Amino acid sequence: MDTVLLLDVGNTNVKIGLAQPGRGLVSTYALPTAPAGSVGTADDWGLKLLEICRAQGMDPGEIIDIVACSVVPPMNPVLTRAAARFFGQPGQNIRFVPDDIALAIENRYARPQEVGADRLVTAFAARAACQAHTLIVVDFGTATTFDCVQGGAYLGGLICPGVLSSARALATGTAKLPHITLEIDPTELAGSLHIGRSTAESLNQGLLFGFAAMVEGLACRLATTLGVAPNDAHLIATGGFAKTIATLCPAIDEVREDLLMDGLFLAWKSAR
Repeated sequence: MDTVLLLDVGNTNVKIGLAQPGRGLVSTYALPTAPAGSVGTADDWGLKLLEICRAQGMDPGEIIDIVACSVVPPMNPVLTRAAARFFGQPGQNIRFVPDDIALAIENRYARPQEVGADRLVTAFAARAACQAHTLIVVDFGTATTFDCVQGGAYLGGLICPGVLSSARALATGTAKLPHITLEIDPTELAGSLHIGRSTAESLNQGLLFGFAAMVEGLACRLATTLGVAPNDAHLIATGGFAKTIATLCPAIDEVREDLLMDGLFLAWKSAR
């Protein structure tokens, strides 16, 4: 079946999605962006993408297009060569959003070229998915980003530390830091803060509830800045920790873990 290969090239991982016309997103995978401190070779990435196709029981010839967004510029030529060698036809290569495929959203960044492609694609996908006039999208990635959309315009937002990067910073600067799960204990009432009775428990509670409080507080302040009541700004969470933080943060209205993948597929459909 005809399939579109979607690539979200982030600082920590490359997320890979497979989407099909009429079905939408059917599967996702994540691979480290820079194993051993390098971006890898075109052959390395091409073979990895081929293996993902095989894992899905899919022939590489079923890939009819490859669409990507990237915040790691050195990866772009590597993936371009991989796409051309392992999947491409003469004159048909990978397409990057928004450079090769424009997005139907107004970019009001002071310097539009500076906004990360991932943030713009996520805002575009949120706008397409939700009818509310004012949207705030919080993405729990390498960094935690807040992106504001009103009407058909992307306005900008905030960039804050990420959950994992914060945990790693503590591990780097603290001797004998115990292992923390960054998960909600199923024996505890979801959303119920309790006092940690061990260092690991204290760190886990502090990080998770700290980020939940940050999201709630910043979303409220952003709504005021946008000129609406907090309840009138629809807050969408996405990214790896979205579901976990949402259980602790009543301000989050909905979770869309694959919002960026949905945005890439929607961009592809709009460009057909």
